Amino acid sequence: MTENNLAGNRYRASSGRYFEEFTVGDIYEHRPGRTITEADNTWFTLLTMNQHPIHFDAEYAKYSEFGRPIVNSALTLAIVAGMSVADVSQKAIANLGWTDITLPAPVFNGDTLYAESEVLEKRASRSRPNQGIVAVATRAFNQDQVLVMDYKRTVLVPNRGFAVEDRITQES
Repeated sequence: MTENNLAGNRYRASSGRYFEEFTVGDIYEHRPGRTITEADNTWFTLLTMNQHPIHFDAEYAKYSEFGRPIVNSALTLAIVAGMSVADVSQKAIANLGWTDITLPAPVFNGDTLYAESEVLEKRASRSRPNQGIVAVATRAFNQDQVLVMDYKRTVLVPNRGFAVEDRITQES
């Protein structure tokens, strides 16, 4: 987080990165980690109407190859994407897409997730002046450093001076 000096002794906190602040090859470690609880998994499963018993029926899951309930993979994606916001998309104008999502290992209730994103490429937008496109690869690991998810994500971000927060006046 940075602070912008508005005037005299008045500052406004600012998060995220402008297009110019991304460098291909940089890796951002997203912290803090996030421990997933049984309540998280149950609520998300109900909210999204995913009624597969592998997520909430311990007796059913006991007989699966996992031996216990697994976390809804869409919840894992939501948490990992959320963990990356401060570093990747806090200033974003839009998410342009997610691709190549893989789930190489299951996530269980009680696992703590950690994530990192590597900048793969960046380019100025051809159709939107003062904006750029940034592509990252995000990887998520559990507390044992086992890779549990990875994906590629592309975001549209503003150049310095052109973010929404840059247009908000001091009176806001």
